[in-house]
Amino acid sequence: MALTATMHHFTVQLADMDRQRYADFSLRVARQPSETEVFMLTRILAYCLEYEEGIALTEGVAATDEPAVVVRDLTGRITKWVEVGAPDAERVHRGSKLAGRAAVYTHRDPRALTAQYAEAKIHQAEAVSVYAFDRDMLSLAAQALGRRSRVALSVTEGQLYLDIDGQSFASEMRRFSAAGG
Repeated sequence: MALTATMHHFTVQLADMDRQRYADFSLRVARQPSETEVFMLTRILAYCLEYEEGIALTEGVAATDEPAVVVRDLTGRITKWVEVGAPDAERVHRGSKLAGRAAVYTHRDPRALTAQYAEAKIHQAEAVSVYAFDRDMLSLAAQALGRRSRVALSVTEGQLYLDIDGQSFASEMRRFSAAGG
């Protein structure tokens, strides 16, 4: 018997001062059986940090032809391809070429990932951002997630402040280029 996804419900308050994005929204996340809590949290952070009109979560690790987070325009055309974790260079290349804008949010070692990307062919690699957070913070914050949680996320000057049901976490949001460095 196949295992099914577990639904999580988040009430999110976003204050991204760096991008001038402020929003309150509900987010339903289907966590696949093979998806770790840290991966799910990274996917939630990617959604929030890329938040704009037309954004949507896909099936996460179960999505084979789509990224973890996608932005579409009113015609349905993909305008931003956002991967989570450690996607291979071919997926990032395809996403960058298809959407014109791509990003990766990782809970893995960003230097190893960008070194792998630097050796591969990625469409407009210098424009593809790879974002990383403090791995210890991700682990601790992921443990605070429940099936229903209140999440407040603030971003200012590259610093991320996260509150999950009254527990506070902070991390620098580090940016790398898929072209290396």
